[in-house]
Amino acid sequence: MLKDDSATAADESGLDGATIERVAEMVDVELQPLATALVILHAELIGRHSNLEHSTDYVTVDGTRAYRVHESIWNEFLEEFDFTTETELAVRLAHTEQAKLLFAKSIRGNDNFAPDEEGVVIGIDTAEQF
Repeated sequence: MLKDDSATAADESGLDGATIERVAEMVDVELQPLATALVILHAELIGRHSNLEHSTDYVTVDGTRAYRVHESIWNEFLEEFDFTTETELAVRLAHTEQAKLLFAKSIRGNDNFAPDEEGVVIGIDTAEQF
Protein backbone atom coordinates (compact mmCIF):
# COMPACT_ATOMS: atom_id res chain seq x y z
CA MET A 1 0.00 0.00 0.00
CA LEU A 2 1.29 3.44 -0.90
CA LYS A 3 2.31 5.80 1.84
CA ASP A 4 0.32 9.03 2.12
CA ASP A 5 3.21 11.20 0.89
CA SER A 6 3.81 9.17 -2.26
CA ALA A 7 0.09 8.88 -2.97
CA THR A 8 -0.35 12.66 -2.76
CA ALA A 9 2.72 13.28 -4.92
CA ALA A 10 1.47 10.70 -7.41
CA ASP A 11 -1.96 12.31 -7.59
CA GLU A 12 -0.50 15.76 -8.20
CA SER A 13 2.52 14.99 -10.39
CA GLY A 14 1.60 12.22 -12.82
CA LEU A 15 4.26 9.97 -11.31
CA ASP A 16 3.40 6.53 -9.99
CA GLY A 17 3.51 6.23 -6.18
CA ALA A 18 5.45 2.98 -6.39
CA THR A 19 8.08 4.68 -8.56
CA ILE A 20 8.40 7.50 -6.04
CA GLU A 21 8.84 5.06 -3.16
CA ARG A 22 11.32 2.89 -5.08
CA VAL A 23 13.48 5.89 -6.01
CA ALA A 24 13.37 7.29 -2.46
CA GLU A 25 14.67 3.99 -1.16
CA MET A 26 17.27 3.66 -3.93
CA VAL A 27 18.69 7.16 -3.35
CA ASP A 28 18.22 6.87 0.44
CA VAL A 29 16.18 10.05 0.71
CA GLU A 30 13.19 10.52 2.99
CA LEU A 31 9.88 10.12 1.23
CA GLN A 32 8.22 13.28 2.58
CA PRO A 33 10.83 15.77 1.27
CA LEU A 34 10.91 13.96 -2.07
CA ALA A 35 7.12 14.01 -2.36
CA THR A 36 7.06 17.72 -1.49
CA ALA A 37 9.75 18.46 -4.08
CA LEU A 38 7.83 16.54 -6.75
CA VAL A 39 4.62 18.47 -6.04
CA ILE A 40 6.45 21.83 -6.12
CA LEU A 41 8.25 20.87 -9.33
CA HIS A 42 5.07 19.70 -11.00
CA ALA A 43 3.49 23.11 -10.48
CA GLU A 44 6.51 24.71 -12.14
CA LEU A 45 6.67 22.14 -14.94
CA ILE A 46 3.09 22.89 -15.90
CA GLY A 47 4.29 26.36 -16.90
CA ARG A 48 6.93 24.79 -19.16
CA HIS A 49 4.55 22.29 -20.68
CA SER A 50 4.08 24.07 -24.03
CA ASN A 51 7.82 24.77 -24.46
CA LEU A 52 8.64 21.12 -23.86
CA GLU A 53 5.88 20.06 -26.21
CA HIS A 54 7.36 22.10 -29.05
CA SER A 55 11.01 21.24 -28.49
CA THR A 56 11.20 17.62 -27.35
CA ASP A 57 10.03 14.11 -28.16
CA TYR A 58 7.03 13.11 -26.06
CA VAL A 59 4.26 10.57 -25.59
CA THR A 60 0.93 10.78 -23.81
CA VAL A 61 -0.42 7.79 -21.93
CA ASP A 62 -3.56 7.82 -19.78
CA GLY A 63 -3.55 11.58 -19.22
CA THR A 64 0.15 11.80 -18.44
CA ARG A 65 2.74 13.30 -20.77
CA ALA A 66 6.34 12.06 -20.75
CA TYR A 67 9.09 14.07 -22.42
CA ARG A 68 12.56 12.93 -23.46
CA VAL A 69 14.91 15.82 -22.61
CA HIS A 70 18.62 16.50 -22.61
CA GLU A 71 20.11 16.43 -19.12
CA SER A 72 20.97 20.12 -19.47
CA ILE A 73 17.25 20.95 -19.28
CA TRP A 74 17.09 19.38 -15.81
CA ASN A 75 20.35 21.08 -14.81
CA GLU A 76 18.96 24.47 -15.78
CA PHE A 77 15.56 23.83 -14.26
CA LEU A 78 16.87 22.62 -10.89
CA GLU A 79 19.12 25.67 -10.50
CA GLU A 80 15.93 27.55 -9.56
CA PHE A 81 15.42 25.42 -6.44
CA ASP A 82 17.29 24.82 -3.21
CA PHE A 83 16.91 21.05 -2.96
CA THR A 84 19.55 18.83 -1.43
CA THR A 85 21.77 16.91 -3.84
CA GLU A 86 20.01 13.68 -2.88
CA THR A 87 16.55 15.16 -3.46
CA GLU A 88 17.60 16.51 -6.87
CA LEU A 89 18.94 13.10 -7.85
CA ALA A 90 15.76 11.39 -6.66
CA VAL A 91 13.55 13.86 -8.55
CA ARG A 92 15.48 13.29 -11.77
CA LEU A 93 15.49 9.51 -11.36
CA ALA A 94 11.76 9.36 -10.55
CA HIS A 95 10.87 11.45 -13.58
CA THR A 96 13.20 9.52 -15.87
CA GLU A 97 12.03 6.11 -14.67
CA GLN A 98 8.38 7.09 -15.08
CA ALA A 99 9.06 8.61 -18.52
CA LYS A 100 10.77 5.43 -19.70
CA LEU A 101 7.81 3.37 -18.49
CA LEU A 102 5.38 5.64 -20.36
CA PHE A 103 7.48 5.61 -23.54
CA ALA A 104 7.57 1.81 -23.36
CA LYS A 105 3.81 1.65 -22.80
CA SER A 106 2.94 3.95 -25.70
CA ILE A 107 2.51 2.65 -29.22
CA ARG A 108 5.01 5.02 -30.80
CA GLY A 109 7.45 5.48 -27.93
CA ASN A 110 11.02 4.26 -27.67
CA ASP A 111 12.21 3.84 -24.10
CA ASN A 112 15.87 3.57 -25.12
CA PHE A 113 17.06 6.89 -23.76
CA ALA A 114 20.58 8.02 -24.70
CA PRO A 115 23.05 8.43 -21.80
CA ASP A 116 22.56 12.22 -21.84
CA GLU A 117 18.75 12.01 -21.94
CA GLU A 118 16.39 12.11 -19.00
CA GLY A 119 12.65 12.20 -18.56
CA VAL A 120 10.13 14.79 -17.48
CA VAL A 121 6.61 13.75 -16.59
CA ILE A 122 3.61 16.06 -16.31
CA GLY A 123 0.10 15.04 -15.39
CA ILE A 124 -1.75 16.59 -18.35
CA ASP A 125 -5.16 16.25 -16.71
CA THR A 126 -3.85 18.43 -13.89
CA ALA A 127 -2.13 20.86 -16.28
CA GLU A 128 -5.34 21.45 -18.20
CA GLN A 129 -6.99 22.75 -15.03
CA PHE A 130 -4.74 25.83 -15.10
